[in-house]
Amino acid sequence: MLIYGVNHFSYQDVLEIIKHPEKAILNEKSKQQITKSYQNVQKIVKSDKTVYGINTGFGPLCETKISEEETAKLQENLIISHSVGVGNPIAKDISKIMMVCKIHALSKGFSGISLDVVERLIVMLEKDIIPIVPEQGSVGASGDLAPLAHMVLPLLGLGKVWDGDAIVETRKSLEKYQLKPLQLQAKEGLALINGTQFILAHAIFGLEKFEYLLNLADLAAAFSIEAYQGSASPFKKELHEIRPYKGSKLVADRMLKFLKNSENLEYHENCGRVQDPYSMRCVPQVHGASRNAFEHLREMAEIELNSVTDNPIVISDEEAISGGNFHGQLMAMPLDYATLAASELGNISDRRSYLLLEGKYGLPKLLIESSGLNSGFMIPQYTTAALVTENKTLCFPASADSVPTSLGQEDHVSMGSISGRRFNQVLRNVENILAIELMFATQGIEFRRPLKSSKIIEENFAIIRKKVAKLEDDRLIGEDILTMVEMVRNREFRTL
Repeated sequence: MLIYGVNHFSYQDVLEIIKHPEKAILNEKSKQQITKSYQNVQKIVKSDKTVYGINTGFGPLCETKISEEETAKLQENLIISHSVGVGNPIAKDISKIMMVCKIHALSKGFSGISLDVVERLIVMLEKDIIPIVPEQGSVGASGDLAPLAHMVLPLLGLGKVWDGDAIVETRKSLEKYQLKPLQLQAKEGLALINGTQFILAHAIFGLEKFEYLLNLADLAAAFSIEAYQGSASPFKKELHEIRPYKGSKLVADRMLKFLKNSENLEYHENCGRVQDPYSMRCVPQVHGASRNAFEHLREMAEIELNSVTDNPIVISDEEAISGGNFHGQLMAMPLDYATLAASELGNISDRRSYLLLEGKYGLPKLLIESSGLNSGFMIPQYTTAALVTENKTLCFPASADSVPTSLGQEDHVSMGSISGRRFNQVLRNVENILAIELMFATQGIEFRRPLKSSKIIEENFAIIRKKVAKLEDDRLIGEDILTMVEMVRNREFRTL
């Protein structure tokens, strides 16, 4: 059982909670943390102190004092006025991740929010009342204002939510579960929409896929090396101990395991070929660099996940600090780095696919015996080339840009929401690129028979051949690609 606001969550914990919301709860300690912070805000409201976001307007209106009687209306206006996102809804699971991250942050007891609001978010998660959140509109400071405003509109009975796979008006869903809209109090609206949960949710959603694709990329490289009858020497431990990057050491070890006892590689050991092209020889260095980026993003995301990122931070009934914990730069830059790292997995994969088409070292040109009459695998490589180039265009770092907002009060922003969305776009493209490389390499291994590949390569070869047959003559290869992509997305391969 995971405790909101108390336990240190990993990104895998969050992914488990969105599947099984009942696995995370508030305990007595987290409830006390929330209640104490809420009581501190109430004392500030009744005092003569002017505290940003509690009894003032927001952004450039921070010097406008708001009376105690107007506080509730101020919070409602804040949510409504900030719900200006555009574009398609983000994936339902990303909305769920946003909710989990927000609940965890609010439960740490520095946000001044009531227990009723936090418990309502938990009820929504458990009953699968998931807000519709548009994908565009956040500049990543003061946090993800527009996306979070859309996420909490259902608390007021407004906006739209998922009902299964359908989209319905919130009021219908609330009526279904006999829930009434809430009336927000001082600081609550600001606590709900200030924070980096949109950026963070995209990072967490992408991390699991990125980790799988790193493993799959190693498998695809091993497949291609088997088909090419390349060398395993570049993966020897001694080489990587003298340049001991964690990622490259791990990949080199994995490659040796993938290629262990391969008849293809043993057969080729004493040939005249001096060395393999970089896309095969440098797999540990390239894939390893991407693994290092994955580890960096994971570390940053888990710090963010267990942080408080709204504003102001309520320290006591006398002090609320107006700072910048909502600024998304700390996540935007690692996301941009991870986007580049994911893109490189596709870039080097496309090069290995191309090598298999050249007709060298015993492989037929275009991986088909009767080329000329048949185009074989010529055109799928056009697809990988297109996807690789698309990924390159998505690698421009969004965090390198900033456009002032809020009449200059918010004069430097992170654009981290764009970083998060691009990261996931690139990952989707890499799924397709690796699926095509696996299809090419499987065809290449056919021409090495009766020699056997390593045990694990043969197991994965059989998995592919159950659904995608050897290409003898031109057919609708596009259907084969879709099948391969589905296998990648369903994680049907053994990747160690």
